[in-house]
Amino acid sequence: MSRIPARLPARLTTAVALAAVGALTVPSGAATAGERPVDVAVEWYDVTADSVAAAGASTQVTNNRIWAIGWTAAARALRVDDRAEFQEAALAGAVHEALSALVPARAAELDAALAETLDRVPDGAAEDAGLTAGRAEARVLLAERAGDGLDPASVNVAFPVPEPAPGVWQPTPPAHGPALQAGARNARPFLLASGDQYRLAPPPAVDSARHRADLVELAAYGSIDSTVRTEHQTETAAFWYGSSLTLYTEPLRVALSRSTEGLAERAELVALSHVALVDTAIATSDSKYAHLAWRPVTALRAAGDADWTPLHVTPSHPDYPSGHNTYSGAAEGVLTALVGARTAPFELTSPTAPGVTRTYTTWRQLSLENIDARVFSGIHTRTADTAGIRLGRTVAAHTLRNAEALFD
Repeated sequence: MSRIPARLPARLTTAVALAAVGALTVPSGAATAGERPVDVAVEWYDVTADSVAAAGASTQVTNNRIWAIGWTAAARALRVDDRAEFQEAALAGAVHEALSALVPARAAELDAALAETLDRVPDGAAEDAGLTAGRAEARVLLAERAGDGLDPASVNVAFPVPEPAPGVWQPTPPAHGPALQAGARNARPFLLASGDQYRLAPPPAVDSARHRADLVELAAYGSIDSTVRTEHQTETAAFWYGSSLTLYTEPLRVALSRSTEGLAERAELVALSHVALVDTAIATSDSKYAHLAWRPVTALRAAGDADWTPLHVTPSHPDYPSGHNTYSGAAEGVLTALVGARTAPFELTSPTAPGVTRTYTTWRQLSLENIDARVFSGIHTRTADTAGIRLGRTVAAHTLRNAEALFD
């Protein structure tokens, strides 16, 4: 079977053409007349998404870790044998084993999903070997990642509030709550050497023209009572206000379901996406807490507008860089490299913008909207947003360069 180094260079220089909308890799499982064969990769993608949504962890990076462990284990197992029966059983076995350990509340649903998959796979030595290999890889990886500091308690370890000073983060209204996600910077990455490997340079000084321009834009477009923000811009802010994990689950599913690659390569797509996102979250926390940049609401009130209020409530951690945008940059980087920059149109909805449906044809569009959205929400400077995209893309590129180390 081909290995990552033989595939990645071409993908990083030339986008792989995507299949038509709805084209799926045909699995070995038989289908009755008139039915489309079940795509095992998409089947277990949905099982993972449902499990995490229903009973996952309270912190986003912990949930990305669940995805990364399950799908990395699957990708490792699928390299062993290219028989279809082996691969389908291995993927299901690996993801089932990982989810059973990490989302135990979903045990009944997971067991039922595994039984359904295995009922379609022809019985025999290949199926048995695949199931065994998948489960074994999951157990190994669960042991490897034990104590990695990505559990919710470690991610949200207590962080002392710094002394007030111009440019320095302080708890923000209305809750003035403690800093969140400060512990993620100390977690063990999957592929980064350390959380500070790609630490960003400091943000613009508080007396710089760039910082002043950022605040002028925020004051006008990010205020709760803005008179210049358009209805569409307000909708953009609401659309991207929620969890990045939730919002990016569908775009990755689109890429997975439309890919014409083999099952092993498609498992690697999901694994690499979430490994990059975990490592990006760690790198984001490092830069945030290294620089401790104040939020726009703090800066604007300190400048004399004591009643200035953002459109959306400001998350309780420093401004620079924007975590939504590091996430977006990392996802864009992996998807662009592995499936190409463009795809047929796909629709996306958001739980924080009920009734709104948006259509996209490139992964970059998602990043561009994220940049604007956090400004229109009044919770991030444009500098923090663009720096976030840059950091996410950097970590994604590192993930792809070092993919072989993940799967061997």
